[in-house]
Amino acid sequence: MAATASSYSITMRLHTAPDHGVVGAVATEISRGGGVVTAIDVSDSRHDRLVVDVTCSAADAEHSQELVAIVEAVQGVKVHHVSDRTFLLHLGGKIEVTSKVPLRNRDDLSMAYTPGVGRVSMAIHDNPEDVRRLTMKGNTVAVVTDGSAVLGLGNIGPEAALPVMEGKAALFKRFADIDAFPICLSSQDPDDIVRAVELIAPGFGGINLEDIAAPQCFEIERRLRESLDIPVFHDDQHGTAIVVLAAMTNALRHVGKALPDVRIVVSGGGAAGTAIVTLLVAAGAHDVVVVDRFGALCAGDETLSPPHARLAEMTNPRRVTGSLQEVLAGADAFIGVSAPGVLKAEWIPTMATDPVVFALANPDPEIDPAEAAPYAAVVASGRSDYPNQINNVLAFPGVFRGLLDAEASVITLDMLLSAAQAIADVVSEEELHAAFIIPNVFHPEVTRRVAEAIKAAVGEK
Repeated sequence: MAATASSYSITMRLHTAPDHGVVGAVATEISRGGGVVTAIDVSDSRHDRLVVDVTCSAADAEHSQELVAIVEAVQGVKVHHVSDRTFLLHLGGKIEVTSKVPLRNRDDLSMAYTPGVGRVSMAIHDNPEDVRRLTMKGNTVAVVTDGSAVLGLGNIGPEAALPVMEGKAALFKRFADIDAFPICLSSQDPDDIVRAVELIAPGFGGINLEDIAAPQCFEIERRLRESLDIPVFHDDQHGTAIVVLAAMTNALRHVGKALPDVRIVVSGGGAAGTAIVTLLVAAGAHDVVVVDRFGALCAGDETLSPPHARLAEMTNPRRVTGSLQEVLAGADAFIGVSAPGVLKAEWIPTMATDPVVFALANPDPEIDPAEAAPYAAVVASGRSDYPNQINNVLAFPGVFRGLLDAEASVITLDMLLSAAQAIADVVSEEELHAAFIIPNVFHPEVTRRVAEAIKAAVGEK
């Protein structure tokens, strides 16, 4: 049975016989069925029945249904209603806009709106640089998507992407006190997306591109960076790359190796893989080989797409060829941003001494971390139920906090490197361990340190 997860948490309202022993029997049967009971509340007690709310976690949606059937089979129990807690959390959306100023009387209205607001508008007209100080522009980010590559769900469209963008906006607020707005566009044409973002840009201090499929994402980001005077950040690329470099820095520190000396194999040459490789090379990695489903990318291969050809030119200095299994032999580290199950446990012992394995495909990794653990010195994944979760939340809130505070107009490679080092440095020498190479997303210092690193890098550019 797969591990349970809070994202598949349900609450069952039960009508039971007036015997508290029945409640214990329900908890026992849920545990036997592989579920985890997290709460039991008796909401009503009568002489003829009990009303009990039982909350439990399951492994997936199908397992949730199995647990309901298990409880219904308990003698003296009737399942009256089942609530999916994740869906309940999303009812009505997850974010809202609230006023920062009181609107209690006519005086308040005359200053916040007409006629007083006109004076502020004219002040900005006369001195456009005041817009960041006199409006919310200095603390706002547009989270822009076309819904073409949402999480591990694929091209599901802008409406279905909205809950994810709302979640992103909520994270911006929680971790960096930034007001972010989900912008879901009903076109997947790069020209349309670029023009739409250009048209809304005056109201924002930064643009966060999200869940836009490759290769269009590369063109969209490049064109927006050229045309806008505010920073444009594609989190699926650069946020991932920052956190991966931070984690790799500490993983190699733990095993006593240095980035310039190791051989790294990257499985997956899409948006995330390209950004990871670019940042690794910028940080000093010399021997990186990218592998896609057809094998190692090698310069001179005329069958490669233009993005893969460019990636091949900056990697694979030994011009190795072959499958992932063949290329992995002797490598010090594996980074997977590709597909489930592509890495076999028996291949890991063929790697160099104290191998590092990052299996980051979501929602299902290249190898189950538990299967890799007996053979690797350090294992990381995108999963929250194992140590060393590679989570972009460690990066993007602090990155944008620093960019907005510094009133930056661009974001550079040096800024990304500084952010990665800041995250790595949060883990002290005393804390560094095979199961702790990257700080927890709730670590109180992460956002502040990343923001300070970004601001320092902005000042140096």
